[in-house]
Amino acid sequence: NDPTREAVGNDTFLTAQPIPNPVTIGGYVNRPGSGEPGRSQISGDIDDYFLIELLAGQRVTMLVANFDEADADLYLYSTAGEILDFSIDTGEIESILVEDDGKYLVNAFAFAGATNYTLAIGAPNTGAAEAVLPSQHAIVPWEAVVKYRDGIAATSATRDVSAAKAQLGMQQAAGADGRDRLMALQRSSGDFRRLKSRAGTAMPKSDAIADDALRARWETLQTIKQLRTDPLVEYAEPNYRVRTLLVPNDEAFSLQWHYPLIGLADAWDTTTGDENVIVAVIDTGILPNHPDLLGQFVDGYDFVRDPSNAADGNGIDPNPTDPGDIQGNGSGFHGSHVSGTVIARGNNNRGVAGVAYTSKVMPLRALGTDGGTTYDLGQAIRYAARLSNDAGIVPAQRADVINLSLGGAGFSQSMQSLLEQVRERGIFVVAAAGNEASITPSYPAAYDGVLSVSAVDSQARLAPYSNTGTTIDVAAPGGNSGVDLTGDGFPDGVLSTSANSSNGQLNYVYSFLNGTSMASPHVAGVIALMKSINPNLSPNDFDALLLAGSITDDLGAPGRDNQFGYGLINANLAVIAALESIGSSPADNPRLASSVGNLNFGASTNALELSLRNAGQGDLEVSSIAASESWLSATPINTDTAGLGEYSINVDRSSLDAGVYAADLVATSSVNTVGVRVFMSVGGVGFASDVGVLYVLLYDPAAETSAAQFVTGGQNGDYSFRFDNVPAGEYDIIAGSDKDNDLLICDAGESCGAYLTIDQPIRVRVDSDRDGLDFPAEFVVSLPSLQGAADRAGNKSTVLQPRAVPRPEAEKPFDLHAKP
Repeated sequence: NDPTREAVGNDTFLTAQPIPNPVTIGGYVNRPGSGEPGRSQISGDIDDYFLIELLAGQRVTMLVANFDEADADLYLYSTAGEILDFSIDTGEIESILVEDDGKYLVNAFAFAGATNYTLAIGAPNTGAAEAVLPSQHAIVPWEAVVKYRDGIAATSATRDVSAAKAQLGMQQAAGADGRDRLMALQRSSGDFRRLKSRAGTAMPKSDAIADDALRARWETLQTIKQLRTDPLVEYAEPNYRVRTLLVPNDEAFSLQWHYPLIGLADAWDTTTGDENVIVAVIDTGILPNHPDLLGQFVDGYDFVRDPSNAADGNGIDPNPTDPGDIQGNGSGFHGSHVSGTVIARGNNNRGVAGVAYTSKVMPLRALGTDGGTTYDLGQAIRYAARLSNDAGIVPAQRADVINLSLGGAGFSQSMQSLLEQVRERGIFVVAAAGNEASITPSYPAAYDGVLSVSAVDSQARLAPYSNTGTTIDVAAPGGNSGVDLTGDGFPDGVLSTSANSSNGQLNYVYSFLNGTSMASPHVAGVIALMKSINPNLSPNDFDALLLAGSITDDLGAPGRDNQFGYGLINANLAVIAALESIGSSPADNPRLASSVGNLNFGASTNALELSLRNAGQGDLEVSSIAASESWLSATPINTDTAGLGEYSINVDRSSLDAGVYAADLVATSSVNTVGVRVFMSVGGVGFASDVGVLYVLLYDPAAETSAAQFVTGGQNGDYSFRFDNVPAGEYDIIAGSDKDNDLLICDAGESCGAYLTIDQPIRVRVDSDRDGLDFPAEFVVSLPSLQGAADRAGNKSTVLQPRAVPRPEAEKPFDLHAKP
């Protein structure tokens, strides 16, 4: 809808837009007359069609940004124009599982209102069982369960109910006034008027459904959609079929690529933590009612002293809840994301799992809307260690581990002394190394006695933002949201618990963030696993194991180096080391494991890496690595005599026609085999990567004003920007698109970026010319729990919207009314 974007028609079959696979796409659809003023407000932009080659088992997911006031549906067509499947829920997520290889048309359809959307198309789910949306459960066709609002019987409204039933062709088969009614839908074959009433704005889709069973399902669900808009109806839903179930895994576990990278599943065979082991997360506070965090906390405290910074109406208090979006200041719910990486509930059929999900977090709030102070941080550390503090109380049990996903302060002798005192009490302190891509020591991570954690991406390479230097001790997954090398259709950030906020309303979601802030809690969680086995494990014991290389996978130069410290933390090796420390070394159970389950080469990458390791005790040897296709090969680059170590995985496109390709790489050892699914594409789609027209803002926090520049996509998704005659000072740089043309960038469903990362932007000091200020702008994806989506089906009382930043109508300086 943004008129500055060059219009590219994709509204019909004949103009379907070719796209690659995997891919993440942002779009906008609207019914005529709905949405903000712009290119398509009057005429509407009802359909977006995309032509794509898909593989069996892949999932097409659409996130509906404005689901609270609009309704967008997802359809899958054959190239002949037949609807093969659909997802037509009324919430924030639509999803379709592809059954066969082939070329398809993916269609985003505006059923009601106007909304941004994000399409994510990626690799098959290789971890948890596939989660299922409400409308995709088995239903009884031609039936609906309907509850009319109380008090309409024996009134004139009864006539309205009868008229609606007649219009939709419903007959009551069971139930009664004041409770659920089972409504039978008379089949509408040949009855155009009744079909039109049931289908509503989706009527044009009816002719494309040839399969009788699929058509019955579609018409049943469309009728239920119409019933939900009736003011006389309290709720309407399908008549679901039920069956016995095995306990499913967490819905989004397969998107947590960062856990196989550190061998976590193997560690879970021994322990998932212990409820008596406590990790103190000192951060922005937490969301105590997030469904994946309920019951996972012990009592904490809020040590943000300044009431204006606390934004919760007071200074220090016993409530560590993150207040979220208050007075226009957005919150990324950083503390909840960090906490979720440590203790999000596992195996609860919802969302994600934490590293030590049977342990507990002590939430301590020391960061407010404008950061925090070293004094407040010190009080939180003292509380965690059961030392006297300004709260006047201490917890019943001290923390075993303290996680500090924060930084930015200079050296403080008082803080160094406090941390030494904490370590002497046997408490581990783990801290993020910093996101400035600098070798300058960052505190608190650089203090003596603190474990400083650098960040790696999904390839176990140093993340582009991660600090390095002589104080780095260990590395852990921090992610890189600018790429999708795992091929799941989502950015390679760390997925954990979060929320979106708007006007004080919360919607609990799961978000992808990247940073050393995300790496640090991985290490804190692994230490919690070790303490669950050996409660007497000390920081000195851990340091000795680290120095010996017993709990890490060595990366970079042999031994310790300034990028990865002593290597990438390995949860399984750490658990084995903890067992050995109590004289309970596990029996030999060698098992070959891979660092990744999927590799995505896209259209241009020729080489990626994976590592093979022994996930158990005992000896094994790699006997072969075989590829199912001739265009795929594996070459050892840093392996030992048993064949364990790093391999370069290579693809050769030279003899292949345009298309999407998949292959399997199978590594065989003397004990077992492991497989890695590989995806690759060859030309043919004519698709240049970009994230839309971007507006780049140079924000002066002192003056609360901003200069803006309109920027179109450059070569292969590279955007150039320039600001001239900038007064000396410190600035934030923010970039984002505005697809719905509401003069706000970084809305839900739009691309967004900030220097150096969105999660924790850093100020740019301008006292001379600066260049090379490179950072990614990407689609910020927040995944709702599918269970939560089921709970909200037909109920639009919640709001899903991340932080948004005003942009100007013209390319000129303007007042920024809300701080980004």
